[in-house]
Amino acid sequence: MKTRNGQTNLERAGEAGSRSRFDSCQARRRTRARIGGMSRTVGILFAAVAGCAALAFDPVSALADGTNQELRQGPAAMGDWTTDAPGVRRLITVGDMPPPYDTKSSDNGPRLVPRPAGAWPKVPAGFAVDLLAEGLENPRKIVTAPNGDLFVAESGPGRVKVLRPGADGKVARISVFAAGLRQPFGIAFYPPGPNPKYVYVADTDAVLRFAYHHGDLQAGGAGEMIVPDIPGGGHLRGGGHWTRDIVFSPDGGKMFVSVGSHSNVSDDSLEKKRADILEYNPDGTGFRIYAWGIRNAVGLAIEPVTGALWGSVNERDALGDNLPPDYITHFQEGGFYGWPWYYIGDHQDPRHAGKHPELAAKVIVPDVLLQAHSASLCMTFYTAGPFPASYHGWAFAAEHGSWNRARRTGYKVICVPIQDGKSKGEYDDFMTGFVTASGDVWGRPVGVAVDSQGSLLIVDDGSDSIWRVRYTGEAGAGTAR
Repeated sequence: MKTRNGQTNLERAGEAGSRSRFDSCQARRRTRARIGGMSRTVGILFAAVAGCAALAFDPVSALADGTNQELRQGPAAMGDWTTDAPGVRRLITVGDMPPPYDTKSSDNGPRLVPRPAGAWPKVPAGFAVDLLAEGLENPRKIVTAPNGDLFVAESGPGRVKVLRPGADGKVARISVFAAGLRQPFGIAFYPPGPNPKYVYVADTDAVLRFAYHHGDLQAGGAGEMIVPDIPGGGHLRGGGHWTRDIVFSPDGGKMFVSVGSHSNVSDDSLEKKRADILEYNPDGTGFRIYAWGIRNAVGLAIEPVTGALWGSVNERDALGDNLPPDYITHFQEGGFYGWPWYYIGDHQDPRHAGKHPELAAKVIVPDVLLQAHSASLCMTFYTAGPFPASYHGWAFAAEHGSWNRARRTGYKVICVPIQDGKSKGEYDDFMTGFVTASGDVWGRPVGVAVDSQGSLLIVDDGSDSIWRVRYTGEAGAGTAR
């Protein structure tokens, strides 16, 4: 694929017709596969009416090995926070999507409240939840260093902190690794492996790296500028998606940086080098656009079996409560994912009616469709030992929670069954309970990582906390305080 330095989505569209990497039948084949998968599972459809099965579901019935006794499909899979429970499995297909404007577009942001007395996240039976850290300031991304230290981006104050766990796994020491940053988010160690020499940090408008030696709690000097010209952005609404995640290919040869769109659904010049996955060499040279038409891939991760690049994506707003789905998918080199003209295959956004018909058949359908407006953020793959074997290789993702939906969705952590690097499109609710009975919100998952002991860590910027999920094997949905 040729480098497209400085091109906008509009300019790239003009050359897309000649790009041999795109298979014109690909979107149709994948759509047929998803519909076929739906028909094969119709025999186990739990409910024909949205919400009926959900209200009857007992969260304690979720099995500790990660399997479950219920699959929700169609409208029942879309649900809202009242239908969430650990172990609920969902399958949303292309054929389940309603037409645009099937419901009125909502402005229903969360009302954040302090965690009520007795409130605690819910997880499947056999797991326990600890409050690992609290009192942080706008914590977002979390990454585990090879020595077990936890690097956390506090985006608002512009710094990266290091949390050092003690022998019991609890935080024994906190240090500021780097400060004076501009909305830092992505963190990656380079080269990959047990002895990295650098910590890379993705600010909203640049990538920097800091010299690193095993166990450093503070950067030894100022950051070295690696990529100075990433399009920066403030906070939507109106100001642009600002988070920039960063990962390296397994061999360390390439660096991937996610850049979200400036707008909800515009194709003007402000979208230059945005709504893309950018690729560089580790020294910042060799720029090209790896994949495009991706509204906001907040979280990136490398799938451990195939080495493929995966991402967690926020789709567009204002088309209705259940349209379009957010998604988790692997990214194909040179792949086009539709934004802003199309979504989830060849479905044209009515706000761009008639534009770029030559692109319709080229839009790649994502691997896993999620409840619309969930705001899927960071993701990771579980490859440690303590969780049951059925979880090995699964993807975990933080759903920050909706604002553009009449009834809330998201505000939970989900997990995606992955086998041999592939997904069937299903996902499970894993951690829930961040919404009160009255619909107020006390927690918002954003970052996920696996610590050196094999526990799952969840950064919650609603309560400025970090939660730890351990597997105990004990009967019942255990908690610890």
